[in-house]
Amino acid sequence: MTEETWHKMLKCSKKTALIHDGKRKVHYLFSDGKEMAEEYDVNTDELLVRKWKHKSTLGGHGQWQVEVGEPFTCGSLDAEIKENSSNPFILRKDTKSSFQWRIRNLPYPKDLFSVSVEPSDRCVVVKTSNKKYYKKFTIADLDRSQLCLNRDALSYTHANNTLIISYKKPTEILTLEQELLKELKKLDGTSEGDVDCKTQ
Repeated sequence: MTEETWHKMLKCSKKTALIHDGKRKVHYLFSDGKEMAEEYDVNTDELLVRKWKHKSTLGGHGQWQVEVGEPFTCGSLDAEIKENSSNPFILRKDTKSSFQWRIRNLPYPKDLFSVSVEPSDRCVVVKTSNKKYYKKFTIADLDRSQLCLNRDALSYTHANNTLIISYKKPTEILTLEQELLKELKKLDGTSEGDVDCKTQ
């Protein structure tokens, strides 16, 4: 998928928006049946949540998968058999200028951590020199737009047993986000948006 293709998919998706509790909530329905839901802070325009739903192999509706924001907890069986709360866990919480991940429950000093990008695998690698922690993750936004990873965009800090990893958003992503936000604001919070996307 090229940056242009993803941009076109976003533009052509059926969008429904509403404003509730100080949040702009947007639902996207793509032509392939995938769904994406986002929540933005109305005052700051910051993305708070992004989640995806893919059709299952049998054509039914799958579960929502959280890409940005806190994973939801509900009184379901899944919540009952969740991982030990002292285990490290990762969640993504972006800022206006950076993609940002927080890995909680990592009590090691900052100098034990190594955070790097692996351009060939298109991922970020986190490891400790004491071999107690290892994690690889991709940056979905860069994958969708087929943008290369840049070592210089990566930085990290450690405080309160939490490793905070930031990746500066490339200009292409910032431009796309600004254009999308302008379009979402035109939906005025109550309407559906359908853009005429004739196949070329």
